[in-house]
Amino acid sequence: MKGEVTANSHARRDGRPSGFTLVELLVVIALISILAAMGVVQYRNSIQRTQEGVLKTDLFRMRDAIDQYYADKGKYPSSLDTLVSEGYMRKIPEDPMTKSADTWQTVPAEPDPSNPSMEPGIYDVKSGAPGTALDGSAYSDWD
Repeated sequence: MKGEVTANSHARRDGRPSGFTLVELLVVIALISILAAMGVVQYRNSIQRTQEGVLKTDLFRMRDAIDQYYADKGKYPSSLDTLVSEGYMRKIPEDPMTKSADTWQTVPAEPDPSNPSMEPGIYDVKSGAPGTALDGSAYSDWD
């Protein structure tokens, strides 16, 4: 009878059929759910980190264009559009947090005491995005 296949060949030694119990299946499903939730959180954080990196780069480039404009012309630009029309930037970048190029907040320069009638222009630019970054700082406070 050795090697014979019987109806009970897939049964445990105690006579019960082999397989997974409901408790074992629930434990596996719970573990998979926990791992999936951790993955989703990591994915969302990586997207936010990427958007924050793009925001920092955009702020740096716009501020650099403002500085170059001031070095060339001896005055600050009257608007961000001036930087585009004068060729210092190809276009005004889209704020990655607000998905708009119209939400940038400009900081006016101090008026020139030797020429008070001249418009002061834009000294700095900040993000108009509400909320805080992963490091806890507000987007509008980034330098």
